[in-house]
Amino acid sequence: MAARTKARKRALDLLFEAEARGVNVGDLLHERLAAPVTDAPLNPYTATLVEGVIAHWRDINELLNTYSQGWPVERMPAVDRAILRLGAFEVLYSEDVAEAVAISEAVGLATQLSTDDSPKFVNGLLGRLAQVKPTLA
Repeated sequence: MAARTKARKRALDLLFEAEARGVNVGDLLHERLAAPVTDAPLNPYTATLVEGVIAHWRDINELLNTYSQGWPVERMPAVDRAILRLGAFEVLYSEDVAEAVAISEAVGLATQLSTDDSPKFVNGLLGRLAQVKPTLA
């Protein structure tokens, strides 16, 4: 597994864990950076991803709600929310990741970790965000 793929998975784990535990994801990130719970410390790209999602949290949620067609963020499975937030950050705000790569990685996470319908949903929603990205100011 490539380093960035692992970093995305770790970022997803942090986003999901924070929501499941009802804790602030930024605080959880700082806690894990200071005292890793695994043998390997967090990849710097994991921190970049989580910090990016945090920095754009409101905009990402608003866009996901706008373009998800009948599926408000709060009704989505928690793992899908985390995957979509992560993917939306990379699609919309990351300058060093191609949109197609970000979408493919998010679909891969959904395939591994979520329902049978999730990969299609993630692909469609992130693809739509990539389409409308030029119109967002």
